[in-house]
Amino acid sequence: MAEHELVVRAARAVTPEGERPVSVVVDGGRITDVLDGVDATVDADRELRLAEDEVLLPGLVDSHVHVNEPGRTEWEGFASATRAAALGGVTTIVDMPLNSVPPTTTVEGLKAKRAAAEGKLAVDVGFWGGAVPENTGPDTTGVLSDLWSEGVYGFKAFLSPSGVDEFGHLTAERLEAAATAIQAFGGRLIVHAEDPKVLDSAPAASGREYADFLASRPDEAENAAISLVIETARRTGVRAHILHLSSASALPLIARAKEEGVALTVETCPHYLTLAAEEVPAGATSYKCCPPIRDSANRDLLWRALRDGLIDCVVTDHSPSTPDLKHLDTGDFGTAWGGVAGLQVGFAAVWTEASGRGVPLAEVVRWMSASPAAVAGVEGKGSIAVGNDADLAVFAPEEAFQVEARSLAHRNPVSAYDGADLKGRVRRTLLRGVEITADSVSGRMIARS
Repeated sequence: MAEHELVVRAARAVTPEGERPVSVVVDGGRITDVLDGVDATVDADRELRLAEDEVLLPGLVDSHVHVNEPGRTEWEGFASATRAAALGGVTTIVDMPLNSVPPTTTVEGLKAKRAAAEGKLAVDVGFWGGAVPENTGPDTTGVLSDLWSEGVYGFKAFLSPSGVDEFGHLTAERLEAAATAIQAFGGRLIVHAEDPKVLDSAPAASGREYADFLASRPDEAENAAISLVIETARRTGVRAHILHLSSASALPLIARAKEEGVALTVETCPHYLTLAAEEVPAGATSYKCCPPIRDSANRDLLWRALRDGLIDCVVTDHSPSTPDLKHLDTGDFGTAWGGVAGLQVGFAAVWTEASGRGVPLAEVVRWMSASPAAVAGVEGKGSIAVGNDADLAVFAPEEAFQVEARSLAHRNPVSAYDGADLKGRVRRTLLRGVEITADSVSGRMIARS
């Protein structure tokens, strides 16, 4: 019997120390050594040697995924979502608390999620809790702390209507109450930041023109809501996270808050970094999301903020629905469900754009692996480092392909990336040192330790 279970040999590997040749040693599903050089002496039962055109990456971590099961499994489910994740190099997702029925706003709701996920997971899955009017009032003391004790990674709140009746949004007063409660036990508050008063005063969205939909979700809606989150975090001391930032005009607010020491982190998404409002075809409701995809100048500013470290991470906000809810027949942006399905192709889309901008692969990998793991508090994931789970992706950065929505693994064949020419294909994904196949169900439910 050999001394070790597996060695992965790569002439190029993205590690915390940078891109370099390594031999990664794996035992018991964990990385037990990272040796310099592709041919380091290792006695192992199994060997995986990457091809010349391949790069070894840490498994990506996507901390913003809407699985929707149970209750709306026809939109997306654990089996299909985690399979799509694995094909995109993602080995850990953190599931959002809404669009499922029941939502993850009580311990009972969390148990329903875990029961629905049992035996279906291709990758590891953690869960966010939700902060809603029903669990943030004076008569609901302990509901959030009970969820935290059960291992959720934090609490999502909306400041404007979420789109589903069972997950209500918080007023400024309820946000303050939630933040105070969450800060008391050291939790994390993550916020969909759009101001309802600004949205109500904007033109109503309707019709096939994307410009009309964009006008209904102006930058000021994000800016006003982000200001409220910052002020709330400053007063209460809660750790706050801004979800899916699309408005670059909010960046000065964020910069000032971080300089002042407010405990604030920020994410953006592949669709805000790779798509542009002026390029959205009429009636193409697969592009609809909230907050919206803005123009190319805005996109450039988001890229600059990422490279400067002002934006902390990139996650997909994978939020699919059934084709009928996207109103593909009418192309009406006012009535279509808002959400972009990008779990499988998000990394390739960002890498395609990044490489055209001269951004190194290692930087993109960090934004989509170690950084979201750190923001969410997911331990043992996101980097090729001793002690971490041996979650790895074999990536061919120059391999070109065209996205076909009907061939993607998520449940419904709708994607804003349909027909896109991308480069960078994930050829293999390993979870705890074992390659994920089409019928793999070795993913585990993980919890905050």
